[in-house]
Amino acid sequence: MIQLGYAIGVAKPVSILIDTKGTAKVDEEKLYNVVTEMFDFRPGAIIKNLDLLKPIYKKTAAYGHFGRTDVDLPWERTDKVNDLKAAFGL
Repeated sequence: MIQLGYAIGVAKPVSILIDTKGTAKVDEEKLYNVVTEMFDFRPGAIIKNLDLLKPIYKKTAAYGHFGRTDVDLPWERTDKVNDLKAAFGL
């Protein structure tokens, strides 16, 4: 789980919490460092990276928006898996 905390007028999160619920296979401090290096958590970057201005939300109004395979939802993509594995030498 990644929890981000923001303050109005501050571009970067004021708090980033990563909690693996005890399932981490790598050092959690290193996980935090890699994730915060690899992903841009500024609101504008999130909007751009997830293409959130694109009107795709009608498709998610019914049956939710997590774990669906019938709609290409940008937040469901796993395109960073290989980069994360490489960062940990996996």
